[in-house]
Amino acid sequence: MIHRTAQRWQTETWQESLSNAIRCPRQLRQLLKLEQLPFNDGILASEAFSVMVPRPYLNRIKPGDINDPLLRQVMPDNRELIKLPEYSKDPLQENDCTPLPGLIHKYHGRILLVTSGGCAINCRYCFRRHFDYNSNTHNRTHLEKTIEYITDNPEISEVILSGGDPLAAKDNYLKDLCETLGNLPQLKRLRIHTRLPIVIPQRINAECLDWLSTSKLPVVMVLHCNHPNEIDQEVHKAITDLKHANVTMLNQSVLLRSVNDDVDTLIDLSEKLFASGVLPYYLHLLDPVEGSSLFEVDEIQARKLVGALIAQLPGYLVPKFVKECAKTASKFPIAPIF
Repeated sequence: MIHRTAQRWQTETWQESLSNAIRCPRQLRQLLKLEQLPFNDGILASEAFSVMVPRPYLNRIKPGDINDPLLRQVMPDNRELIKLPEYSKDPLQENDCTPLPGLIHKYHGRILLVTSGGCAINCRYCFRRHFDYNSNTHNRTHLEKTIEYITDNPEISEVILSGGDPLAAKDNYLKDLCETLGNLPQLKRLRIHTRLPIVIPQRINAECLDWLSTSKLPVVMVLHCNHPNEIDQEVHKAITDLKHANVTMLNQSVLLRSVNDDVDTLIDLSEKLFASGVLPYYLHLLDPVEGSSLFEVDEIQARKLVGALIAQLPGYLVPKFVKECAKTASKFPIAPIF
């Protein structure tokens, strides 16, 4: 049923895809022809962290397969509600690094603007699933103080647009923000962290490409793609359009149990990314955010996986294996085991 209706959903605008996203775990199961599991239907977990799966992403999930690696990233599981002492709501302590609403300053030389509290999809392992977006989303009213902050800190040379997902914001706002930042001589780059081109590739439309291609600052876009099945022809086209707009394309992934924690999947992901014009950038160890423990991969196992990647791939296709820790000067590199 899903694949027969795929063409219909490809005619939606990206805004319509967001509006029409699946937001009920029962509906998600019904559309994917999955057996009901009354003892773990995900309803309680979805009340704590809502379900959101747009149709373009849904169409890449195999109907009837409860173990589909894309489904696993978005299907709520009531075991998310189990509280573990090593998992917290703010494991990276970002609230302590927020001098202005929506501005996070953790690392030397760069700041992050939480440009939108909205996402195209709710990933169950999201490290900001408990983030207070109501109080910490950057908007037009904060722009003047943000510019003052950047000017007062001349070592800042790069601004990162993040979220949520920054591409969930309107193009006219993003265009104005990009133009304003481009007028600051101390800035060297604009970086955009986004999952939207993967989840709803229709987001990369003419308006988006216009402000990206006319930016005074070089633009680096870091996609978030975890599995090769997330890259279809529509995603490939969106990436191609971005490259034609002179956007440097990188990818970061999270190592997730039963999603991409095997060598063949990670190799396939790197190869498929490169074939679409994207360089693997980071492979993250899971951030210990409350509710995400189902996705944890043991660090020793993870190091062995990366060692196998290094042994089988050219160096430019091996992402940096890192974990992020609170109050450190940078992401922490993790050594592979051969």
